[in-house]
Amino acid sequence: MNRNIVLLGSTGSIGTQTLDVVRNNSDELKVIGLAANTRTAEVEKQVREFRPKYVCMYDEHAAKELQAKIEDTGIKVMTGMEGLLEIVSVPEADTVLTAVVGMIGIQPTIRAIESGKDIALANKETLVCAGHIIMPLAAQKNVQILPVDSEHSAIFQSLNGEPKDKLEKIILTASGGPFRGKKRSELENMTAADALKHPNWNMGPKVTIDSSSLVNKGLEVMEARWLFDVALDNIQVVIHPQSILHSAVQFCDGAVIGQMGVPDMKLPIQYALFYPDRRPMNEKRLDLFELGSMTFEKPDMETFRGLKLAFDSAKTGGSMPTVFNAANEMAVRAFLKGEIKYLQIYDMIQRAMEHHVKIDNPSVEDILQAEKETYDYLAK
Repeated sequence: MNRNIVLLGSTGSIGTQTLDVVRNNSDELKVIGLAANTRTAEVEKQVREFRPKYVCMYDEHAAKELQAKIEDTGIKVMTGMEGLLEIVSVPEADTVLTAVVGMIGIQPTIRAIESGKDIALANKETLVCAGHIIMPLAAQKNVQILPVDSEHSAIFQSLNGEPKDKLEKIILTASGGPFRGKKRSELENMTAADALKHPNWNMGPKVTIDSSSLVNKGLEVMEARWLFDVALDNIQVVIHPQSILHSAVQFCDGAVIGQMGVPDMKLPIQYALFYPDRRPMNEKRLDLFELGSMTFEKPDMETFRGLKLAFDSAKTGGSMPTVFNAANEMAVRAFLKGEIKYLQIYDMIQRAMEHHVKIDNPSVEDILQAEKETYDYLAK
């Protein structure tokens, strides 16, 4: 099964690991499109190695710089949102893997679905903010939405072959991040350097901070709701420090089926790109003797308020998840720059949610406007 891939976010953590998967499966996977934001040196190397037909740099200055660097290849570098919309709809593509961070991923995902491409989804905001648009459209166009997040991939694999109407509960696991077990008083003076020391996963700065605050798990709850068509009350978050059980499902007869493996994003990436097939992977295997034991804990939603605020925003629905996400993005940026303290991330999210007047069933334009209004409000 040969598959032609357009990769959005080629220089990020998921993007570079996707290219590792392509390297190891070059007989069946081909990158025909690469898109990134500003890192021209990295994209030039990727272009020269993978020889895509199409390239897009979201940043206009970076696009001009890259165009000069790869003039000898004859590839025209696209730019901006127009470039992203064009690259995801090229006729040669079978699958679009979207690994960009932020709401920038929503419109290209919609365009890719409209163009009949399968979506390997690693962009949380797409479903958090626009799940009510994305999922019905994918069903209408008979397009697969294949989760790349390790947790959602685990749920997807655990449901494989089982009747969906027999699902009772989703068990969404979380490592707890670097601050697991700490109390509010201990979090007061935590720095970005402290928050970036994730015990198990190698992720980008934004996702690592979100993991420490449990905001990331809240976003994953919202994604799971749309991906698997389950009620929020049927999603249980469980802290699992070893990150070996990536998530599980419980059925109406009490059976629990989960997917285990070492903490490595290449497995869910490869599974999404080859589904329904499985390909051999030359990576470390899970050794149960070496592991010895696994532990599970209840999340502390009073200290790590990001998870509780996420459930609140999801239950409110409409445009509120967009506000939750936008406020967190702005707060994390400020925290990484040292402009606010760690616990102020939660305060900014709560303030934005309390200020917002919900829009029911928001359009893409409404979603983008809610994002802008949240940024403007918090900037005051």
